[in-house]
Amino acid sequence: MEENNTVDIASINQKIEQESAFVDILKLEMNKVIVGQKHMVERLLIGLLGQGHILLEGVPGLAKTLAINTLSKAVHGSFSRIQFTPDLLPADVIGTLIYNIKENDFSIKKGPIFANFVLADEINRAPAKVQSALLEAMQEKQVTIGDETFILDKPFLVMATQNPVEQEGTYPLPEAQVDRFMLKTVIDYPKQEEEQLIIRANLKGSFEKVNPVVSLEQILTAQQAVREVYMDEKIEKYILDIVFATRYPEKFGLEEIKPLISFGASPRGSINLATAAKCYAFIKRRGYVIPEDVRAIVHDVLRHRIGITYEAEAENISSVDIINKIINEVEVP
Repeated sequence: MEENNTVDIASINQKIEQESAFVDILKLEMNKVIVGQKHMVERLLIGLLGQGHILLEGVPGLAKTLAINTLSKAVHGSFSRIQFTPDLLPADVIGTLIYNIKENDFSIKKGPIFANFVLADEINRAPAKVQSALLEAMQEKQVTIGDETFILDKPFLVMATQNPVEQEGTYPLPEAQVDRFMLKTVIDYPKQEEEQLIIRANLKGSFEKVNPVVSLEQILTAQQAVREVYMDEKIEKYILDIVFATRYPEKFGLEEIKPLISFGASPRGSINLATAAKCYAFIKRRGYVIPEDVRAIVHDVLRHRIGITYEAEAENISSVDIINKIINEVEVP
């Protein structure tokens, strides 16, 4: 029986190695324009392959807009950007019915949500009504305008950004809506030598042209191939242990963090952690998931799914600190 399994894994591994060949080409193409920020580029690819969406948090000027724009050019997909402002309406995002005087009838004008790559810039600047219109489209992958329902193009990736610095005039995303994002990635400043290259490229004013190196069909095939990445039952148990430790820490010998957690990760967290681990293995051109894949991606999947109490805030403990404690305690298979 064991022999069959190894044969299976060997063939899956071979298939994934062939299917994932485009990942390196795609990264190289994106690196023409984006200096450093490997973490962000990798997370964008995980979101794209896992059919999820990404919430990026970082101060202004860290190439968040540039990253998704570059990805859309390299993948030959359509790109649209929505700048979220307090006076934005749901119709500005999804589209609306427009009265046509000549024809004495209503015609549908589609909004910017109808694209493969959608950048929701500063999502926390728009009121809840607009946020929920976008998040419904993300979840259902469809939009209803009037009495017609439209299925959104595939692949469909929303990258929302939020600025952690400014809190005035912002509408923080409710927990239930933040949960719709597969990953929440916090990006930091580039290293000194990377920033030197950024300065040089900007002063020269000569940015390399990004060419479409991957087709949308290749991405859709890869999304199916990701599902075939082998995940052992021990890894599934490891993922469940991590998620359950956010809900019932006392069962995992973590009584001291119980007062710090107001609520744990939802089942969506378990699904996304498993999917993201498979995507990470795929990007590393492997046909099976290892515990390191789970550990590499766990912060991005769970940081926005764990509620912290006032006590944790008073002690200056973040959800990332809680995840670190859980990972150090939960037994690795």
